[in-house]
Amino acid sequence: MEIEPVAFIENDYTEKFGIPRQSGLVELPSRIVFTEKYADENAVRGLSDFTHIWLIWGFSETDGKFSPTVRPPRLGGNVRMGVFATRSPYRPNPLGLSVVKLERIERGALIVTGADIMNGSPIYDIKPYLPYADSIPNASDGWALSRRGGNLRVTFPEELLVLIPEEKRGGLVELLAQDPRPQYQNDPKRVYTMAFGEFQVSFRIDNEILTVTAIK
Repeated sequence: MEIEPVAFIENDYTEKFGIPRQSGLVELPSRIVFTEKYADENAVRGLSDFTHIWLIWGFSETDGKFSPTVRPPRLGGNVRMGVFATRSPYRPNPLGLSVVKLERIERGALIVTGADIMNGSPIYDIKPYLPYADSIPNASDGWALSRRGGNLRVTFPEELLVLIPEEKRGGLVELLAQDPRPQYQNDPKRVYTMAFGEFQVSFRIDNEILTVTAIK
């Protein structure tokens, strides 16, 4: 059975580099815009009673090729794991699953925070998050426990920070603190550039300190 999008997401994640590795790590807003067929207020009746929702969405930048093993970036990019033991986008069916905070419901759209989804990606389904059923506090982290932390100290020169709209500054700093680099890159002299909405944000990382060097 072929599935169709019920909505598309709009946010400042305009390319893959820099998108949070998991949902809920960065509280930047996203807009879930329903397609005409599903923009019916009856379809979201009762949804405002929930604080969080599940999004089932499609990886829009994959090539459709399947491999039984992948190289997770958080393991340095040189260790192979079974695709079903990872959250890699290169899957038999390129579907993602993310839990986000529901901020409010607008006409034909949902405003959420905490998404880890690229701008323009299709949303195939939306379901309420149920803490009693969906949260398992004693679940194992598996191999994903061995990861580089997202606790960088961000140095953002004031003359560059003012170029970012005020309502987005906190979210951008949160995003940078998560360390956007691939796990296997650790060159303190390298300048990285990350797309953020209409901006290109350049930075260096040395000894757990991220310094923004340019905004274009």
